[in-house]
Amino acid sequence: MTTETTPPQQTAAPQATPASVAAPDSRSGATVIIPARGGSKGVPLKNLRPIAGRSLVGRAIDAALAAESVTTVYVSTDHPGIADEARRCGAGVIERPAALSGDTASSESALLHALEILEARGERPAVTVLMQCTSPFIRPEDLQAAVTAVETKSADVAFSTVEDHGFLWTRTPNGNVTAVGHQVAYRPRRQDRAPQMRETGAFYAMNTEGFIETRHRFFGTLTAIEVPAWTAPEIDTLDDLEHAIRIAELHEAPVQALDVDALIMDFDGVHTDDSVTITQDGTESVKVSRSDGMGIKMLRQAGIPMVIVSTETNPVVTARGKKLKVEVMQGVEHKAEAVSTWIKEHGLDPARVAFLGNDINDLPAFAEVGWPLAVADAQPLVTRAARISISAPGGHGAVREVCDRILAARNENREVNDPAGLLPRSIPQPAHIA
Repeated sequence: MTTETTPPQQTAAPQATPASVAAPDSRSGATVIIPARGGSKGVPLKNLRPIAGRSLVGRAIDAALAAESVTTVYVSTDHPGIADEARRCGAGVIERPAALSGDTASSESALLHALEILEARGERPAVTVLMQCTSPFIRPEDLQAAVTAVETKSADVAFSTVEDHGFLWTRTPNGNVTAVGHQVAYRPRRQDRAPQMRETGAFYAMNTEGFIETRHRFFGTLTAIEVPAWTAPEIDTLDDLEHAIRIAELHEAPVQALDVDALIMDFDGVHTDDSVTITQDGTESVKVSRSDGMGIKMLRQAGIPMVIVSTETNPVVTARGKKLKVEVMQGVEHKAEAVSTWIKEHGLDPARVAFLGNDINDLPAFAEVGWPLAVADAQPLVTRAARISISAPGGHGAVREVCDRILAARNENREVNDPAGLLPRSIPQPAHIA
């Protein structure tokens, strides 16, 4: 297999010189390496599974790029789909050889291979971080604390832990059990016991020179970065994935503003309430929201590209698109392909495109954009795959809510003095939009 290395698309600290363009033998900054095989057995293609609309590998990349000292992020993978997702989320890709892609291959072997590839390009970070995307709730501030500990030489290795007060037991060869780390005859109260620390497996920040010398993640002086218990789960099974989805609902704050450059929408169940009236002569009619129409008008005046994508071919859709002055694609059997093509034709970054849907035939299109959105009454599978669930149901203001969020982001980010978005000339348009 030919080893391919793709530089990251962006860095977490624009003011710093990315390692990918640093002078040969550069020894500064922190590089995050995320091992992500495609051959997971417990959950097939686990690293591409979404939680709240973001894949596991995408969530890891987002957290890494948000840490102040991280200058580059690479994903080491043997799977083209994971590689594509990594690039889309702003990371570089190191193509992992088959010999390092099996079930028995260690994370250390993937890191050493990645560092060899980077070394050949003149990249040698002062700190190397092994980051596991199977831990979906890594906080940038916790990751930064680990990097800082190594950067300041207070530790050679800093890794994530969570406080644990449990009594551990292990089974002996004869089937009995024996205590681990405690005496069975002594049962102190929780508040009277020194807490133990359980390794979460989420991240390990290491002095690069020491790691290369020892070829292991633990060496020299160790320090533990204690993280909140809710961030500690690892994804190994489908049950773990279900649990993580519930954690995201409880702990991740809902996004209010929606900072995107384009909006793609389904029609039935999004612009409508998914019902239809049929007269005796077979004429169909649907009910739509006037507020949705105003929202579309404001987005159009703000220069936001939009398109309605519908599986069916129906004059009702044509009429609504004409009324809204929005492009319509009808009779679309493969929405993902149509969405991908439309994004490319408009020169857009898929990570900054939203798709608003309601039913399972929208799920393939969700994978093509950075912001999959679900109306309030969407099918459960769609709601779970969405990055944001809109509070309004289809046909009752869902489109307007999305429009308002997009305009709110533009007002926040570009200091527009036009909260209603009715003065498009005051809203700077992206350079790729004429």
